[in-house]
Amino acid sequence: MDDPRSSSGLRRVVAIVAALNLGYFGIEFAVALAIGSVSLFADGVDFLEDASINLLIFAALGWGPRMRARVGMALAGIILVPGLATLWTAWGKFWVPVAPDPVPLTLVGAGALAVNLACAFLLARYRLHGGSLTKAAFLSARNDVVANVAIVGAGLVTAVTFSAWPDLIVGLAIAAMNADAAREILEAAREEHRAETP
Repeated sequence: MDDPRSSSGLRRVVAIVAALNLGYFGIEFAVALAIGSVSLFADGVDFLEDASINLLIFAALGWGPRMRARVGMALAGIILVPGLATLWTAWGKFWVPVAPDPVPLTLVGAGALAVNLACAFLLARYRLHGGSLTKAAFLSARNDVVANVAIVGAGLVTAVTFSAWPDLIVGLAIAAMNADAAREILEAAREEHRAETP
């Protein structure tokens, strides 16, 4: 049985995390479009996906274990959306490899890193509470920290090489990380659903 105090705390945390993700989505997406960055585009869409996941978790925490497991399975599909959008963007960039401006790429990547570190820190306490739903939120925040370090690195390499490839490679790596997170969440949700099915 879930501790009500933990559930209440988790609801508050996922609401804060959703607000942070939604706010930074606007910033990162605008800059990605302005400078033509695949990695910032991928990460910007990922911020929107994270906001959606945390809002869904906020609503689903009041549901029973079986319904939460089903929502966890749906979240696995949602996590794949940024990866598909990134592949589409990368395809266009592959044929016209123009390097993005490295200064905003690096600065916005560093800002995203700060936001995702804060989100991962907030969610870490609850990562084992609430099953696949909170696992989805925590894995997403954790993966985003790694992605943001890579974006900052891509910005620094781009500043030296003036190549479009670091940004493109990092964008595709973010898509691959999202696919792996989706697999982990789907497996956890299926185990929960099997445990709750008579």
